[in-house]
Amino acid sequence: MRNLYTRHLYVRVWLAVVAGVFILTLTANWIVREAAQSERERLAPLPRDVVVLNDQDLAIGAGKAIRVPGKGLEFDVKLDDGRALTLQVAPRERRNGTGGMAPWRTPFGLGWMIALVGIAVALGVYPIVRRITKRLEVLQRGVQKWGEGDLSVRVADEGQDEVADLANRFNAAAERIEQLVRSHKSLLANASHELRSPLTRIRMSLELMGDQPAPTARDEIARNIGELDQLIDEILLASRLDAKEADMGTVETVDLAGLAAEECARVDAELELADSVDRDTLTVQGVPRLLRRAIRNLLENARRYGAGEISVQIDGRPGQAQIRVSDRGPGVPAALRERIFEPFYRLPGASERNGGVGLGLALVKSIAERHGGSVRCEERSGGGASFVIALPA
Repeated sequence: MRNLYTRHLYVRVWLAVVAGVFILTLTANWIVREAAQSERERLAPLPRDVVVLNDQDLAIGAGKAIRVPGKGLEFDVKLDDGRALTLQVAPRERRNGTGGMAPWRTPFGLGWMIALVGIAVALGVYPIVRRITKRLEVLQRGVQKWGEGDLSVRVADEGQDEVADLANRFNAAAERIEQLVRSHKSLLANASHELRSPLTRIRMSLELMGDQPAPTARDEIARNIGELDQLIDEILLASRLDAKEADMGTVETVDLAGLAAEECARVDAELELADSVDRDTLTVQGVPRLLRRAIRNLLENARRYGAGEISVQIDGRPGQAQIRVSDRGPGVPAALRERIFEPFYRLPGASERNGGVGLGLALVKSIAERHGGSVRCEERSGGGASFVIALPA
C-alpha cells in the first residue's frame, strides 16, 4: 500500500480529495445530530406546576402545564370548587410566516457551519496538493528553459511517483540530446580540421609540380585524394549510423566465419575457428556491408598499430557470436580503452602515424550497437590488444 501511495500521483490526489470530503461529511453529520438532539430536548413534553390565582392573588386551583410538539402548551387545571379546566396556548409563529418549529438549530445556521468546515478542509488539503503541483511547475520551468536552448538544464527527480519518473526520463533525454549536439559539433570541428590537411598537401604538391610533374608528386596527390575520399566516406557513414531512423540496408542472414575469412585473406591475417563451435551460433541477422566494414576497420587498425602479427578468432556460444581481432602492438592503456571508441580520438603519439583519422573504431562501435551488440578493448596475453565484437546470434 505504501508503494502504491508513493509511486502514483493520482492516488495521493484522490486520497486527499476523499479525505477532505470524508472529514466534511463527518463534521456536517455531527453538527446536524447535535442540533437535532438539542431541539428534541427543547421540544420534549416536560410537565410544569401551574397555580391559578384570583384577583386578590389567592390560590383557587392548581394543575400541570405540558408542551405538546406542534400544538404549543396545554394547561390542565383543577379549581378548589371541583371544576377541571384545560387551557391551550397556540405555538408561536416563525419569522418566515410558517407555523411549527425548526427541526434543529445551530448557533450560526447549518449553511454557515458547513461553509466554515469547507474552508477548514480546503486550508488543510491545500498544502498537500500544492506540494504535488509545485514539482510539476519546477518540471515545466525546466522544460521551458531547455526548449529555449539551455541544453544543460536538469530537473530534480525527488520521489518515486510519475512526476519523478517523468523528471528522470526528461533528464535522460536532455543528456542524450546534449551529447548528440556536442558530438555533432565535435564531428564538424574535427572533420574540418582533417579535411584541411590533405587539401593543403594537395595544394602544395600542385604548386611544386611545375610543368612536368614528377611521378612522386602524382603519387602524393593520389594518396591524399584517397585519404580525402576515405575521410568523407567515414564521416558520412558515421552521420548515418548516428541517425537511428536512417535506413542502413537490407537485413540478411550473415555467416560471420565466411565474412571474416574473406577479410583475413585480404590482409593476410590468421583466422582461428574451433572445431567444437556450432556453426549455427556464428550466424547473425544484420547488414552484410556494415558487418564487413566493422571487421575491416578492426583489421586495418591492427595492421596500422599491431607490429605485423594479426590474429582473428571466431567464437560462438548460445545466443551470442564473438569476433576477436588481436595484435602485438603497444596495447591500449586501461584508462583509455573506452575513449578510443570516441570519434576522432587517437592515442597520444598516434596522430603522426600514417593513415587513420580517428573514426574507424567509432564506426565499429556504432555498427555493433546498430546490430544489438557491443565492442570492447582488452589486453592481450603476452602483449598487445584485443578488440572483441559481440553480436546476438
